[in-house]
Amino acid sequence: MSSIKRMLAVTAIAGSVLWLGCDQSKAELDSTKAQLQTVTSERDGLKTQLDSANQQVASLRQQVADLTAKAAAAAAAPAPTPAPAEEKKDAKKGGKHAAAKTEAKPAAEASKPAVAPSTGPAAETRKGRGHF
Repeated sequence: MSSIKRMLAVTAIAGSVLWLGCDQSKAELDSTKAQLQTVTSERDGLKTQLDSANQQVASLRQQVADLTAKAAAAAAAPAPTPAPAEEKKDAKKGGKHAAAKTEAKPAAEASKPAVAPSTGPAAETRKGRGHF
């Protein structure tokens, strides 16, 4: 019987240690559950914010596409240029000469070669005795 008593004593001691250990772990488990709920609610809030931000991004992208299309359409349409005062005066006088002058100006401007301004020293050529 003494061995049975020893087994019962060891079992009782082990049970009490386990029971006390479970008590401590139960408090830890409860705090972990509370922390999990807090983190889960924070995550859900962040997901909501992310969805809202994604909707705003999609809306802004659509606005950019619309504005880009409007800008392209405006650039493609030729801008009306105001006529210079001379042409208006000539047109008031009427006649064939006014039409000939307006047609001659663009042709004269097109025939002029485009000369780039020089940024270096003057390129003069010398002639005569003083040139070596």
